[in-house]
Amino acid sequence: MKIAISAEGADLASNVAHRFGLSPYLLVVDTETMDFKALANPGATSRPGAGVRVVVFAVSEGVEVVLTGYCSPAVHNQLVSNGIKVITNVSGMVKEVIEKYKAGDFGRGLTVEGEKEQATRYINRDILVRALKSSVRQFANILPILIGVVLCIGLFNAFVSKEALASIFSGNVVLDTLWGACFGSILAGTPINSYVIGAALLNHGISLFAVTALIV
Repeated sequence: MKIAISAEGADLASNVAHRFGLSPYLLVVDTETMDFKALANPGATSRPGAGVRVVVFAVSEGVEVVLTGYCSPAVHNQLVSNGIKVITNVSGMVKEVIEKYKAGDFGRGLTVEGEKEQATRYINRDILVRALKSSVRQFANILPILIGVVLCIGLFNAFVSKEALASIFSGNVVLDTLWGACFGSILAGTPINSYVIGAALLNHGISLFAVTALIV
């Protein structure tokens, strides 16, 4: 495994530098052989684009873990998105820090950014799954109502003619209201069905008074 460490000097006896993006050197260490490469940090100049150069360097070197004191949010996000774990709050001699990492003994003060990011992704995925399940249940609950609406429209158009309705609802406000109330009590069902029947009546030219009485 290759680890990139922000360092004050060009050897393993150097101290870990505080800022990953602005440290004088970056040491790329093979944890199995302890062979290392010391390179001047391409982002140490603080010029625009310095953080991007650091990320490109880490990715091109095949780094899997970054150990540093501090890593800016922008650089951190780019490293994690490229599959590189970022561990901050690291201090001490580079060689000792590597040995602690290999032994899994970092102390309680270290922050493992990559693991936190991965955990957040798992939580978000779980929330998404629950939301999808809830949506499916809601759709299953309203599906019978939708089927009933479609059947209601079809049956009404098939068996109730415009002439038959005109013979019942003559246009008289009082009689239309009375007949609408009567049909509303007979055809009482779900509010959705009442609105569907009311819309069909309006399409057939029935007065608003009759439709209102039917729905109410």
